[in-house]
Amino acid sequence: MATATMTVQSLKPYFPWITLVILVSVVGLLNPAFLKPNSLIVLIADIVPLFIMALGMTFAIYIGGIDLSVQQIANFVTVIATVFLLQFGIFVAVLCIITGFVIGAISGWITTKQYVPSFVATLAMGFIALSLARFLSGERALSMNAEARDATFGWIFERTVGVPNELIIAATLLLLVWFLQNHTTFGRALKAVGAGELAAVASGLNVDRIKILAFALSGTMAAVAGLMFSAKLSGGDANLANGFLILAIVAVLVGGTPLTGGVGGMMNTLAGTLIVVVIRSAMIYLEINAIMQQMVFGVILIVAIALTIDRSKIRIVK
Repeated sequence: MATATMTVQSLKPYFPWITLVILVSVVGLLNPAFLKPNSLIVLIADIVPLFIMALGMTFAIYIGGIDLSVQQIANFVTVIATVFLLQFGIFVAVLCIITGFVIGAISGWITTKQYVPSFVATLAMGFIALSLARFLSGERALSMNAEARDATFGWIFERTVGVPNELIIAATLLLLVWFLQNHTTFGRALKAVGAGELAAVASGLNVDRIKILAFALSGTMAAVAGLMFSAKLSGGDANLANGFLILAIVAVLVGGTPLTGGVGGMMNTLAGTLIVVVIRSAMIYLEINAIMQQMVFGVILIVAIALTIDRSKIRIVK
């Protein structure tokens, strides 16, 4: 019995990848066209903004928090990119990224300095971002100038040696955040905070600064996702990225980074995002309507939390 338990524990880090292989096999049996290389490449390229948003969410969840503002940051950025593209050209990307960084940093500051739980602080900042997006857009959908969009962001949707540039961008960002997590002092500090905040404080870490930067990075990645949404759809809207918040959270949790923090990380989020896209593809193939899809992901979210959460960090009062 003990040996079986040890075997399960040793395999636990690989559960997301095992799950992914099983799901791909099942969907491939249901729809053989799904396994065609070109189909897979197009499918994966299509969810790059979601993946980037989930990478940012990983920073917040890895330290034991959560960022509910990412969807609204992405929406706000689509409006900023559309409104200011002609005025700033490629530098509108810098404006968008700074916007995401600042909103995320403010969320982190509210959480650490004002002792407001992260889900409340980030939800409030999300409402502020939504209001700003509606004000800037005049509460209507905006279209980008086609020539300016093609000249500035058209390269994102081209291919290099047959590989979509969207995938190259995603891979580059994944390598950067993976290196940050696993090979820097900041990454080790993130893990320490997630594993036990009080112990991190006792060891001399500046926990407040680490948490603020984690939320700032989450906002930054949400801004990059929003910028890609805007360029891909050639416009901006205060509702353009709606529906992606729950998918980003599911991707992180299903990938094996629990809400209690301290374990998992960026590569886990890659597995989780691929699991999400395979499940979505299966539901589309099975003609499950959009409302039911949200219900399915809601159930998956509950199951993911139940399976990954570290109960030793939770004090149960009876």
